[in-house]
Amino acid sequence: MNPRVLSVATALPPYRIGQEDVKEFARGMFSDAFPDLDRLTPIFDNVHVESRYFCVPLEWFSEDHTFPEKNGLYIEHALNLSEKAARRAMDRAGADPGDVGAIFFVSTTGLATPSLDSKLIFRLGLSEHTRRVPIWGLGCAAGAAGLARASEYARLYPDQTVLLVGVELSGLTFQRGDRSKSNLVSTSLFADGAAAVLLGQTAESGPEILGSHSTTWPDTEDVMGWEIVETGLKVQLSKSVPAIVRERLRDDLIMACDSLGLDFEELRHFVLHPGGAKVLDAFEDVLGLERGGLTFSRGVLRDYGNMSSVTALFILERFLESAEFAPGDLGVLSAMGPGFSAEHVLFRC
Repeated sequence: MNPRVLSVATALPPYRIGQEDVKEFARGMFSDAFPDLDRLTPIFDNVHVESRYFCVPLEWFSEDHTFPEKNGLYIEHALNLSEKAARRAMDRAGADPGDVGAIFFVSTTGLATPSLDSKLIFRLGLSEHTRRVPIWGLGCAAGAAGLARASEYARLYPDQTVLLVGVELSGLTFQRGDRSKSNLVSTSLFADGAAAVLLGQTAESGPEILGSHSTTWPDTEDVMGWEIVETGLKVQLSKSVPAIVRERLRDDLIMACDSLGLDFEELRHFVLHPGGAKVLDAFEDVLGLERGGLTFSRGVLRDYGNMSSVTALFILERFLESAEFAPGDLGVLSAMGPGFSAEHVLFRC
């Protein structure tokens, strides 16, 4: 039997910051580096983000911070947000903590050993024998990859409930001394958030996870990732992502469907991670959707920005709450990330 999504829940940090405020902040920070800054600042409008949430206030970004300071904040806030999202997911499903057999934890914006799932076990009241599967380094693709790996475990252990938790505090990776265009783009786009998904075979409702598909393309390592510097994690971001979507995504999705014996033409719902507005434009073009058709992806991008791995799970929550689907509809949750790679999870409503 295939596992089902029993519940999805999200959590946000306390500081909501409007895009106009971030634009003014960036204008002050990057003015010395870019004499033509007025030509570049429209990017804050073009990414179609209206507001974002962070675990620190806007003035925090005006000061220098050491990597240990940033990472200490990551551990503190990531743990609290993860607990909130996980509790909400368990409450929505009416799940008993003792039923959770494994916890999958995905994150790429901070470091912790032991990984934070070890602390979550006891905060959530899970069994000390709960299996832990932390996954680090998949970036924006980790929400989809984590859902895929967690569903595989749930398929193997049908008597257990599986908890997936993702948390990203992208704001804490901000490099105040980095005056590159990549950092300017990141400043316009990335944000903080957490999400959790409960999976199992204990219910007859909820999307059925049919399977997954992974692709890592050769010679694309420089498209996205971190450079480790003295002040922490410095973003590496290429503008080639929309081109990669246009060149490769459709064929990759067809291959994903074929691998599970599904017909690509039957796909009705697309839960797609919004790398940015241009990436969504490219998705809609290759999938034959009208411009603006990915309403849930665009809505989450508008309201919360790009929260890396957890963004796709925010979109999944919004999609399920909408109930804009019919029983039996075929859908896919997809995300792309460092590698450069793509992860697809096929589901049936």
